[in-house]
Amino acid sequence: MRLFRKIKKNLIASGKIKNYLLYALGEILLIVIGILIAWKINNSNEIRKNKIVELKIYQSLNEELNANLVLLDSSVVRYAQNIQTIQNTIQSIRSLPKELSDQVKEGIINVNHKVTKLQSAAINSVSSTNKFEFIESDLLRDLIAAYPNELNTFENQEAKISNIVVNRLQPEIESHLSLIDILLTRDQRHNKTETYSKQEDYYALLNSKEYQNVLIDRLLQTENQLITANNLRDKTQTIAFKLNKELTN
Repeated sequence: MRLFRKIKKNLIASGKIKNYLLYALGEILLIVIGILIAWKINNSNEIRKNKIVELKIYQSLNEELNANLVLLDSSVVRYAQNIQTIQNTIQSIRSLPKELSDQVKEGIINVNHKVTKLQSAAINSVSSTNKFEFIESDLLRDLIAAYPNELNTFENQEAKISNIVVNRLQPEIESHLSLIDILLTRDQRHNKTETYSKQEDYYALLNSKEYQNVLIDRLLQTENQLITANNLRDKTQTIAFKLNKELTN
């Protein structure tokens, strides 16, 4: 810097204005180049930091989506089994007064609805914070933005089925069947107490209008949930596939 100031002073003292102007222009150019180099370095560091954040987001989303895929796969199988069981029960209503098989009775009392709890912490964190801006792919951003609504639709449908089972179906069954009936059907080791079972209660239950209505309602809602689960699984697979591509690039 002292050298530059000395050169500048000498040029001014010598009266060589043209040379001084050229020198000043060169000095300005050097300053601009220095600023550009500093900006480039800073920008490169910022890009590198953003890429690290982006990869961490992709990894957390990928883990969550893969966990949801496992849950959805098992749920789809369970919904299909529940639909078949309900249809078998409906068929037994049509075929009364034939003897009810143990399989049909098991289907009547086995109304437990296992609620599928999908993970959403990572996807909600991205959707509701500035992490969204770190995702470069426009398509991936659109898919992730729509995913929470898909999860809400699934969860709401799960809640409908749970409400039907807990608040309508189970009370109706318990009002017609004794606990011994249920015990006998679930555990054949207790067949010594079979004389206490009231077989006619099954027929009274199956002929109950309230039971028939709630059974149909559960069937329809479960069929809807099966469609919802399949659609959600497809969308989850699509996002997971896109994430894997981004992680391997």
